[in-house]
Amino acid sequence: MQRASRLTRELSLLATEPPPGITCWQNGQLDNLRAQIIGGVDTPYEKGIFNLEIIVPERYPFEPPKIRFLTPIYHPNIDSAGRICLDVLKLPPKGAWRPSLNISTLLTSIQLLMAEPNPDDPLMADISSEYKYNKQLFLLNAREWTKKYAGQLKEVASAKNQLTAGEEEPKGFLEIWEDGCGRVECDVQREECERMG
Repeated sequence: MQRASRLTRELSLLATEPPPGITCWQNGQLDNLRAQIIGGVDTPYEKGIFNLEIIVPERYPFEPPKIRFLTPIYHPNIDSAGRICLDVLKLPPKGAWRPSLNISTLLTSIQLLMAEPNPDDPLMADISSEYKYNKQLFLLNAREWTKKYAGQLKEVASAKNQLTAGEEEPKGFLEIWEDGCGRVECDVQREECERMG
């Protein structure tokens, strides 16, 4: 019962006061959540829309949620299955999870990791090496992956802004939206994405 009431409070807070560039919502069941992180300014992920899956365990908050990227991302600390190497996602002694942390804190930490990779604790050794020794190539590859897999807020907002009163959305708009954001649960997430653009 503690888990359900805490999750309800956390989701309510995430809906009313989300961290900048982050949205989170329930995906059917209370323990199955989805989130979107918009790539930060001045990062190779800028304006990309990254979808994440959050599975909340029975023992939450005494055990951290399992979070993984659904959108492919070129990053030394995130593998091809979307698993994330981040200490707050692991229990001590190897990790830094504490019951006082919450889903909002975790998503903000992931957003920070996107902006500041940790090449000394990689999941992807090749990408880590590229980040350390050929940063320009890393930035180029990360931007290309963002463009290819994470959609672009600019494209979404641009397509939407070209509409006149009563005009239907352009054919490509929904395709861009689905590629970039996946199917969103309600217009609130769509509006948040557009507002961030």
